[in-house]
Amino acid sequence: MKLEYEILINQYGQDIIDTDRLVSLFDNLCDNDKRIFINGLVTLIIQSRPETGDIEPAVLCSRLKPTYTPCVLLKKGVESSNLYKIAELPNNELRKVIILLLSVFKIAYRRRYEQERDNPDKWWYWDLSDGKKINLLNSMIK
Repeated sequence: MKLEYEILINQYGQDIIDTDRLVSLFDNLCDNDKRIFINGLVTLIIQSRPETGDIEPAVLCSRLKPTYTPCVLLKKGVESSNLYKIAELPNNELRKVIILLLSVFKIAYRRRYEQERDNPDKWWYWDLSDGKKINLLNSMIK
């Protein structure tokens, strides 16, 4: 996953940007890049250590119908193998997948963010509303 996408996802976790911005970005990717984006998001979710108790709030937050395939699969657990099963759903499910996984990420990320906020060794927990920090991260891309 591109660092610029990781920055945006972590900004989403900090309520700096909204779901619509990420979904719009996702919608404009080719199918292969959508898969790369989703797999990168799953990795970020795993690093945020989701808990079973995050499942119901994530489904509610996503505003998806609980009967949609990604939601049904998520109810089986937040273990990495299950998250990757969700990521492997067919292309016609990917928009639902990204919306649901973003909700899972945000819930798990917020919990870790409160514990790790401004850890100098973990940029993803820095205050990403600070333009200087974003400039520093962007300079790492080049």
